[in-house]
Amino acid sequence: MKISNNAFSRRQFVKTSAAASLAALATPAIHTARAAEGGETIVGSGEHQYRVDHYWAQLPDEFTWQTTHNVAVDSQGLVYVIHEGHLGKKDHPSIFVFDAEGMYVRSFGSQFQGGGHGIETRKEADGEFLYICNYQQQRSIAKLTLEGEQIWRNGAPLESGFYAKGEDQFPRDAKDNPWGRNRFMPTNIAFHPGGDGFYVADGYGTFRIHYYNAAGNWVSTFGSPSNGKKGDSTFNLPHGIWIDDRGDEPTIVVADRANARLQWFNMLGEHLRTQGDFLLPANMDVHGEVLLVPDLVGRVTLLDKNNEVIAHLGEDSERILKDKKDTGGHNIRLDEKKWLDGKFVHPHDACFDADGNIYVAEWVKTGRVTKLTKMS
Repeated sequence: MKISNNAFSRRQFVKTSAAASLAALATPAIHTARAAEGGETIVGSGEHQYRVDHYWAQLPDEFTWQTTHNVAVDSQGLVYVIHEGHLGKKDHPSIFVFDAEGMYVRSFGSQFQGGGHGIETRKEADGEFLYICNYQQQRSIAKLTLEGEQIWRNGAPLESGFYAKGEDQFPRDAKDNPWGRNRFMPTNIAFHPGGDGFYVADGYGTFRIHYYNAAGNWVSTFGSPSNGKKGDSTFNLPHGIWIDDRGDEPTIVVADRANARLQWFNMLGEHLRTQGDFLLPANMDVHGEVLLVPDLVGRVTLLDKNNEVIAHLGEDSERILKDKKDTGGHNIRLDEKKWLDGKFVHPHDACFDADGNIYVAEWVKTGRVTKLTKMS
């Protein structure tokens, strides 16, 4: 493990804001991927039951879904969805904002087309903001206002010593898109306790976790690639990162996706514990004593305060795994007719709102954002 420079302090994560009333100013034509088939689908059990709405987000006709990646909720309950987008569609937004009913509010972020990935919201002393992670040709991290004004955008932290020359430049040409352990392919962000900076998971690049100060400057790094050995503090695609504040002290939890596990660290980046029995955990969120884990292989998992499984919501992992084995690919994600009501295909990110409802963004070709409305 490598840790350099500063120590850290405490924990905070708050979701951010804007005016849903803006939606009433315009009435664009609306479409959904396909019509819902009637009836009410419920997943979960006991006090963790949710009503499923796969067709919640209503996108104006002028836009298209382009592989939905991540989702976040602000302090006013507005929902932000980021697409990977297509590099060739430079004028198309990569970020869409909806109200709690799924009505379109606004969109922006065309500069991230071709690489939009992680998105989180945060309330700070001077307002509420979006933090963005981009991979592929757009490899960078960025801070925006909730209306989409870019405050800063940074490429790879070359001063860390982990990156090839030029990894701090973006966007890259479509024909110049190298991958590897010396490339910057950030996937998700979590915020340090007390507002003292943030962590970035370089999930597709160096397989390390970077800590930045509040101004967006690199401070330190922890973790290293597993290289087939699955030791503590090593990662094989650390795709998601979050602050777990359910215990006496806040901890950093990392979704070590290709190693099928979560790893917990203290605020100095020192390993605390590891938990397996996941498939491909992609990210996390916390609401009260419940930890939410979207698993890329057809399910969303809820864990209690002791990290015991409460439920696998929308479980369809057996069918997803069989399809990959039989076809050698991910054919279900390409064919909407194969998606089943109340079942997930590839949950790539998920988050709670203030009322405990869950929004799930899936890695599927035509995009899908599902709302799970808590029944109790």
